[in-house]
Amino acid sequence: MRVVHGNDERKYFVIEGDNGEVIGGIGYDKFEPMQDTAELQKLYLTDAAKGSGLGYRLIDFIEDRMREAGYKFSYLETHNNLQAAIHIYEKKGYKEIERPKEVVHSTMNRFFKKELQGAS
Repeated sequence: MRVVHGNDERKYFVIEGDNGEVIGGIGYDKFEPMQDTAELQKLYLTDAAKGSGLGYRLIDFIEDRMREAGYKFSYLETHNNLQAAIHIYEKKGYKEIERPKEVVHSTMNRFFKKELQGAS
């Protein structure tokens, strides 16, 4: 796993396969509308990596990075069309919430939040 972009409030990581090809990525950014909250962003996997459990491990990884950055909550946006992703988020403890009133740009129609246990 390596950082391809980042600072104190946000980071994006990619994971590479054995031959150096990018097979997935995940990131977070400060979510201004909610105190102490980071937005989980851009969880992607190649088709070959899907179904391997890597999505679960990437979420664990990014939640650890959020905690290290001082965040207490994780927020995410997704869409009904992404049923596999919604399944993973729910299994990882994300609870659906109403669309935050500050979110006006999104084409996403499902919104989730999770308390990051062990956050300081």
